[in-house]
Amino acid sequence: MLLNFGSSTLSMPQLLMATPTEEYGPWVLTGVLLSLVVIYITSKLGGEFSKRLNLPPVLGELIGGVIVGVSALHLLMFPENSTVATDSIIVRALQSLGNLDLEAVTHVFQSQSEVISVLAELGVIVLLFEIGLESDLRELGKVGYQAAIVAVIGVAAPFILGTVGLVTIFHVPTIPAIFAGAALTATSIGITSKVLSELGHLKSKEGQIIVGAAVIDDVLGIIVLAVVASLAKTGEVDLLNVVYLIISASAFLLGAIFLGKFFNKSFVAIADKLQTRGALLIPAFSFALVMAVLANIIHLEAILGAFAAGLVLDETDKRKELDLQVMPIADILVPIFFVTVGAKADLGVLNPAIAENRAGLIIATFLITIAIIGKVITGWGVFGQPGINRLAIGVGMIPRGEVGLVFAGIGSASGVLDKPLEAAIIVMVILTTFLAPPLLQWALKGQEAEVLIPAGQEAEVSIPAKDTTLTTVD
Repeated sequence: MLLNFGSSTLSMPQLLMATPTEEYGPWVLTGVLLSLVVIYITSKLGGEFSKRLNLPPVLGELIGGVIVGVSALHLLMFPENSTVATDSIIVRALQSLGNLDLEAVTHVFQSQSEVISVLAELGVIVLLFEIGLESDLRELGKVGYQAAIVAVIGVAAPFILGTVGLVTIFHVPTIPAIFAGAALTATSIGITSKVLSELGHLKSKEGQIIVGAAVIDDVLGIIVLAVVASLAKTGEVDLLNVVYLIISASAFLLGAIFLGKFFNKSFVAIADKLQTRGALLIPAFSFALVMAVLANIIHLEAILGAFAAGLVLDETDKRKELDLQVMPIADILVPIFFVTVGAKADLGVLNPAIAENRAGLIIATFLITIAIIGKVITGWGVFGQPGINRLAIGVGMIPRGEVGLVFAGIGSASGVLDKPLEAAIIVMVILTTFLAPPLLQWALKGQEAEVLIPAGQEAEVSIPAKDTTLTTVD
């Protein structure tokens, strides 16, 4: 793996060993290993605690990252937080163990932080690949244009309201405002599907529209993210560049899906002929990385390529087997991303006791309001469906979850977000994810779950719940 830093290019071993004094190399490696120990223990404890509260484990990982990061324990620290080497407890421990001078600990701190950041970037690539594998395009055919309308409103409304509001009311620079607006567009398929399933509404009319819209939201959201992340690199808004990015992102994604129909047979044939370990996983992951590289070549984000690869491979006969094999890789790399995002979020800027922080709190309140309103109104985009629970559809689109954190993480890594805005986005993601399950339960309270089944198959379907109504559709 090659890493670009300014005009120089370093391989991972060189990054670990190319120091002013080569004896620092082992201390860099030790710092990386200790950081990973902190990350994995934090992710597991946080995830388990969150799970026991019947909440998404990813929330526990994020909050755990906040606890061990710059906001609290200072175990996992990064230079971009305007911190110095001696602010990190891990680095101070290494300094004592190795009797290192200031130059040495500074180098160790910067190098280990770069390695962890690279691993976090790999984590988000794997995460988007996994999300692509879970985004079943065949679900879109079941809900059609209704889900598409909900998805478009769910992306456009919060993006426009959030971006315009931040620029006009809070005088936030255009690029950071666009990034925050993009973060408002996300919808978590995993969280919404889990809640709907537990309430017995996953296959209801409302459930189908919500899940289908969330799938489209993922596609639209990734395109929006690719556009704004690329804009962040140039530092200016160029209308022609925006049009180019939208067209290229859409063409790249749709082209990958179209070509995937021809690629799938070749992929399965290759996987079937290989007889060594990783016969399915290695070709699949290589394909994801190649797609990520292609996305970078046409000035898009690598995550868009990984997401497209997941969508393509989702259509293969080996999708379920591949899902199971990708999970262990995601279990290793994805927590690094989420814990790192939490660790870099300095929530101290939202402390109301400090006068200059109050603006951040106001921004967070504004984002949370837009995040809820911008999704709730999507339910009223559904028409021609008498008796449909529009409020439930809108509430079901509220949780940002892991998808929202991807946006926050990319924004943080790009360096375009200041501390108050970054922390406000993180708080928005956390609160919308916490609020959505009870709000959805309240919106569906007392409503019978209506399961749509094809005509002629009534005898094959058993009633899954006491308050479930079966409706035959042609």
